[in-house]
Parts: sequence; C-alpha cells; structure tokens
Amino acid sequence: MDGLVTLTVGATLLACALGIAGLLVYAAGRAQRRALVDRLSDAPALPPAGRPRHFAGLDRRLRATRAGRRLERRLASTGLDVTPAEFAVGTVTAAAGLWLVAAGALAPFFGPLAGGVAVWSASGVLTWQRRKRIERFINQLPELSRILANATQAGLALRTALAMAAEEMEAPAGEELAKVADKLAVGHSVDDALGELAERLPSRELVVLVTTLVLSNRAGGTVVSSLRNLTRTLEERKETRREVRTQLSQVTVTAYVVPLMGIGTLLLMDRIAPGSIDRMTSGFLGQAAVVAAFCLYGVGFLVIRKLSRIDV
Repeated sequence: MDGLVTLTVGATLLACALGIAGLLVYAAGRAQRRALVDRLSDAPALPPAGRPRHFAGLDRRLRATRAGRRLERRLASTGLDVTPAEFAVGTVTAAAGLWLVAAGALAPFFGPLAGGVAVWSASGVLTWQRRKRIERFINQLPELSRILANATQAGLALRTALAMAAEEMEAPAGEELAKVADKLAVGHSVDDALGELAERLPSRELVVLVTTLVLSNRAGGTVVSSLRNLTRTLEERKETRREVRTQLSQVTVTAYVVPLMGIGTLLLMDRIAPGSIDRMTSGFLGQAAVVAAFCLYGVGFLVIRKLSRIDV
C-alpha cells in the first residue's frame, strides 16, 4: 500500500515537472516567434540601400491591418522602394493639397472632387507601375529563357540555373528570380516558387515559361530544345507586342487628352468670366451637372482605354 502511494506521488510530481517544463518551452517558443515576427515586420523599414524610412510606427500599425497588407503586396508588385505608411501619407497629403488648391482656384465644391481624383490617381499610379514592371519583365523573358537553356545544356540543375540567371539579369527579372532562388534555398519546391512568381507578375508568356519549367522538372525530357523553341516564340511575341503598342499610341494619348480638355474648359470659362464657376456650383443643378460631366469624362477615359487594350 505504501509503495502504491509512493508511486502515485512520484508520478504526480513527474507530471507536474513535465507540465512546468512544457510551459517554459512554450513560453520561450512564443517569445522567439514574437521576436522573429517583429524583426520581419521591421525589415521593410530598414532599406537595403541605406535610405532612411519614415513613419515606422504608423507603418507597423498599418501593415497589421488587412488593407495595409493588401497595399504592401501591391507596392511589392510594383517594385517601388516605398513603405505602405509612406505611400498612405503621401496620398493623403496630395489629396489635401489638391483639395485646397481646387477650392481656392475654382470653387469650394471642387475641393472634395479634387481630393477623390488624387486618391484615384494614386491607385492608378500603382496599377500603371505594376503593368510597366510586368512589361519590362516580359521583355526580359527571351533572355531569361536563353540563359536557362544554356545553363541546362551545360549540365546545371534547374535550381542552379535560376540562381545564375538571378545574378546575371537586371531588374526586374533579377530581383524576381532572386526571390525564387531564396525560396528554393530554404526548401520550397520548384513548383511553388515559380507559381508564386507567376502570381506576382501575371502574363501569358511567363505562364508558358513556368509551365515548361515545371513539367520538365517533374517528368524530365528535352528541356534544352523546349527552351530554345520557347525563346524564338517569345522573341516573336515581343516584336508583335511592340508593333501593336506603336499602332495604338495615338488612341492611348486621346484617352488622357479628353478629360484634360474638360478641365481646361472649366479653367478657361472661369478666366473669361471670373466667378462663373462659383455661381454655377452654388446650386444643386449646377453641382449635379458638374458631377455628371466628370463621370462621363471618366467613363469615356475607361472606354477608350478598354478599346485600345489588345491582348497579344
């Protein structure tokens, strides 16, 4: 009986000791994880080129929200060396400045419209910069395919060929391939790393290249000949895209000139008859007419841009 009591007490003490040890290990793990998250969260605020970052506290709070993380992903896809807080503060400052300028130069009614246009323009700049980065990456795809074909023909593995291409190519291809090489170095599969690259810079040409590399990596086969053929195809598509863009350049300029003509007409009207814009926007009908005119100009801009966008 005494032996059973002693065994029970010993087992209880051992369980308590193991429980306390487990709690200590768990607390230490949480502390390490919190430190790692803080270090990774502060990483964008420490520029690689030494540029001082601003609004670090606001940046941490902003990136903790869903909208901030979405903005951070958009900024990362554009390649701009700007933090979410810097972009948000710059956008708010520009909107406030345009609000004051429009309200003072035209009429108080145009202040909110100018602020909304500033915010919309900031979002448009991100979209334009992302599309521009994708275009530059597409133009580098023939060279990338050629480098991978040469490296594969020389007997190098696909992982090594991607790392070599990241060192030899300029931005944005070099930066994006460096991210792929880093993921491969920490244990990610080729499929996942290249799939994330295709998600960051979506394009038909990149999807074809990624599909070729993934299928060749899975099943083996004639990687060199596939990449050689793909290089010629990408070169032809590059020339075709350049010709189409040249043919549609006049239509693209028209899309931007039409809204500017409307704004110029307002300024000219106020110049000819000072105070006319203020009197026009003092009533509901005038305000509704101005809003409808701006909406129609916006619809015209979007329609012209849609008609001038041809996927090749």
